[in-house]
Amino acid sequence: MREATFAGNPPRLTVSLRIPLRSFAFIVGLLVTGAAFAQAVSIVDDRGREIRLAGPARRVVALAPSLAELAFAAGAGGRLVGVARFSDFPPAARELPQVGDAARVDLERVVALRPDLILAWKSGNAAGDVDRLERLGYPAFVSEPARLADIPRLLRAIGVLAGTLAAAGDAAADFEREIRALRSRHAKARKVRVFYLIWHRPLLTVNGAHMISDVIALCGGVNVFADVNLLTPPVTLEAVIAARPQVILGGASAGGEKEFAGQWRASGVPPLTGLPAYYVNPDIIQRQTPRVVEGAKAVCSALDDVRRGRR
Repeated sequence: MREATFAGNPPRLTVSLRIPLRSFAFIVGLLVTGAAFAQAVSIVDDRGREIRLAGPARRVVALAPSLAELAFAAGAGGRLVGVARFSDFPPAARELPQVGDAARVDLERVVALRPDLILAWKSGNAAGDVDRLERLGYPAFVSEPARLADIPRLLRAIGVLAGTLAAAGDAAADFEREIRALRSRHAKARKVRVFYLIWHRPLLTVNGAHMISDVIALCGGVNVFADVNLLTPPVTLEAVIAARPQVILGGASAGGEKEFAGQWRASGVPPLTGLPAYYVNPDIIQRQTPRVVEGAKAVCSALDDVRRGRR
């Protein structure tokens, strides 16, 4: 038995290959031509549970838009047979059957699709839905990405589960390379106090355990609500003022990008009326996918403008 084990935080990835000696020459031929061969997969997810597959998954259902996007990025888009509502990137995801959303998974539709793997989101999907699918015999890999480093980790995990590790590894390496470049560029940048808005009624922000906070720190920013206990806490205007942000970032407003900055100037609540405000497309920062690189670039650019005194 040969084992390829990938180091790092959970999930721990172990691929076990049983290769009879008489089959070795045949398998080498397959590898040379790029053909796949059966291999047992054992992997630990973010719940700490081990998921075992007899071979790479061929029929995958993703229960969150971010997971569908991760599967495509990991080279496993062709394995997807069902996705959650609002799965719209890449465009091919829109053509796949939908199986409900975070509030409720349509179990009958999932069963009809005959998946051999479920990709689920720990804090986004109802635990009861995932438990019922597992009791029906469908293995579920449950993830909870909270840091930028989790994105390449999950790309590689999906690559192992779906037998697309080469493509997944390339995508993960590209992501890591871009993040390293941004981190290096802003390592010594002057700190900027940031209020990040993810929803406007009520005002919702993120604490320090959220990936968006990790992006803010990457760019040399300080999340003014990092110490709040809730992951996405509601806050009042008075609390925002007391936190003394130097810039407002976010993707939530009644009128989208066009009105995001204007709503603060029109709020009539000094000193918020005088703060620079920058819109960040929620799809590229609120979904935990490789596109977070683009969201990070937008955040870094906004903080650089603040440092230069631009509006």
